[in-house]
Amino acid sequence: MPRLRTRYSALQLVRRGVSGTGWPRAWRSHELTPTADVVIIGAGVHGLATAYYLAANHGITDVVVLDKGYMGGGGSGRNTAIIRSNYLTPEGVAFYDRSVKLYEGLAAELNFNVMFSQRGHMTLAHSDSSLRTMRWRAEVNKLQGVDSEVLDPAEVKRIAPPLDVSGDRRYPIVGALYHPPGGIIRHDAVVWGYARAADALGVRIHQQTEVTGIDVANGRVTGVTTTRGAISAPIVVNCTAGWSTLVSDMAGVRLPVSTYPLQAAVTEPVKPFLPTVIVSGTLHVYVSQTDRGELVFGASVDPFTSYSTRGSLDFVEGLAGHVLQLMPQLSQLRVLRQWAGLCDMTPDFSPIMGVTPVEGFLVDVGWGTYGFKAGPVAGETMAQLIATGKTPELIAGFDLARFADGRLVGEKGAAAVGH
Repeated sequence: MPRLRTRYSALQLVRRGVSGTGWPRAWRSHELTPTADVVIIGAGVHGLATAYYLAANHGITDVVVLDKGYMGGGGSGRNTAIIRSNYLTPEGVAFYDRSVKLYEGLAAELNFNVMFSQRGHMTLAHSDSSLRTMRWRAEVNKLQGVDSEVLDPAEVKRIAPPLDVSGDRRYPIVGALYHPPGGIIRHDAVVWGYARAADALGVRIHQQTEVTGIDVANGRVTGVTTTRGAISAPIVVNCTAGWSTLVSDMAGVRLPVSTYPLQAAVTEPVKPFLPTVIVSGTLHVYVSQTDRGELVFGASVDPFTSYSTRGSLDFVEGLAGHVLQLMPQLSQLRVLRQWAGLCDMTPDFSPIMGVTPVEGFLVDVGWGTYGFKAGPVAGETMAQLIATGKTPELIAGFDLARFADGRLVGEKGAAAVGH
C-alpha cells in the first residue's frame, strides 16, 4: 500500500518553524469538477477514510468528498475519541477489532501522529446481573481472538487505583470487563491525517459545499446537486452523522434512524492519575484522562430526539453526581466546557452499511455513540464494496435489508454507554 512520505531534516524544521514560510499545504483547494467516479457526502473520519482507501487500496482517485461545513466539524469533532473492540455480538467484535488493528498502524500508514494511546478500557459491573453480562461479553471476545477478561474488585483497584471499590457504596463495584487494547486517540489528528493522505493521492476535498439534491433516474443514482454546482457520478456514498436521514431522503431512501444529542464535558487539567478508560453503564458515565491532564466525561444520549448541540445544566449535574460515586476525590475539580454531538441511533444499535434500493447509492450511517472508533474499518470496507461491487463479509450483517428481514444485530448491551 502506498504511504505518504514527507520528511524534513532537523535544520529544515527549525528554519521553517522560525520563518513561518515554506510549509506545503496539508490539503489543497479545488474548483468543483462536473464529473467524478465517486462522490462521498461527509468529510468526517468515515468519508475521508473511504476516500483514502479507495485511492490507496484500489487506485480509484477520481473521488470527490463534499461537506457543508468544514472537515471533522460534525461527529468526528464532537466525540470523546475512545477506541475499543469488546462488543457483544460476533459481528460487532470482529468488525471493531479490525478497526483497532488499523488504528494501531495508522500513524505509520499516514505518516501523521494520531496520538493513539492504548491504555486499556474498563467497563464496571455494579450488580450480579451486570457481571453476568460482562462474562458473556468476555467469552464472545475471546472466541473472536480479542483480549478481554473479567476482573474482581481487587484487580480493578490494582489497575485503576482512584476508583472506590469499597462495599459500602450505593453502587458497589463488584467486578469489571477489562480490555487492554482499548484507549483514546486525538480525533482531529485522525481527520487531518486521512485528509492529507487522500489529497496526496488525488482525492478532491470540498469544504463549505452543501449537497442540496441527489439525482436519481430509472432506479439508479446519477449525481448530486450542490450549492456550488452539479456533479455527475455513478456512485454516491452517504457518510454523514446527524443528517443521514435528510441526505438519504434526497435519494428516496428511508432509513430507520432517530437522531439524539450526546453530551460530554472536560475539566481543568490536573496531574495524570487515571491510567485507563473507565465506563459504568449503570451510572451512565464514562471518563478518561488526556495526555494534557484533562478529564473527559460523557454519558448516554439525551432522552429526546433533537438536532441541538448545546449543553445543559441538567447533564452536568447528573454527570457530576455519577462521577463522584466512582471517585469522590474529584469533588473540587472544575468543569471547563461542555458540548454535544448528534447521534444517529438505529433500532438494534448497529450501523447501516452497504447498498440501498437505489443502485449506486450507498450508505455508511447510523453509528450512534460509537462511530469514531469504527472510522478506519468502515472506510476500508466501504472502499472495497465500491471497488469490487461485492459486500465484504465484515459488514454483510449491517445491511439495510436486515430491518425488513428481521435479522437484527443487537448491540445495545455493549453500545448504550459502552464507549
